[in-house]
Amino acid sequence: MALAPHYPATRYEPSPLVDLSSKAERERLSASAIKAFFNIMQKWGVRDEDARALLGGVSNGQFYEMKKQPQRTLDADTLTRASYLVGIFKALNILYSEKLADAWMQRSNTNRVFGGQAPLAYLIKGGLPAMDIVRRLLDARRGGV
Repeated sequence: MALAPHYPATRYEPSPLVDLSSKAERERLSASAIKAFFNIMQKWGVRDEDARALLGGVSNGQFYEMKKQPQRTLDADTLTRASYLVGIFKALNILYSEKLADAWMQRSNTNRVFGGQAPLAYLIKGGLPAMDIVRRLLDARRGGV
């Protein structure tokens, strides 16, 4: 009788998943996500219209209210979008100097993923799937791939 395959023992445990369906978890994470989002948008020089699109097309009123009063609870989609952008920001600042990292999103890019357009335009057009692709691309570059 053959033994069932199993993963080798390791001392590393995967990070627990955050339950975004839990209002308490979203409340805990939202204010810092909003502050980080607006700081990143300022550093990247993103127009408010484009920043709203990155958040999934939030209304003008909701956007400016968020800017004035970050103590609110985001829905799971908006929180996920902010998380991707924080990860992209972090990866860019690991890979490049601060000046280049902040300019990277607005510069046209010859990588076949972007097809000559700026990564910011790619993210706006592609939404969450595009954010995931860019995040994985940058993480792969960080890993030397």
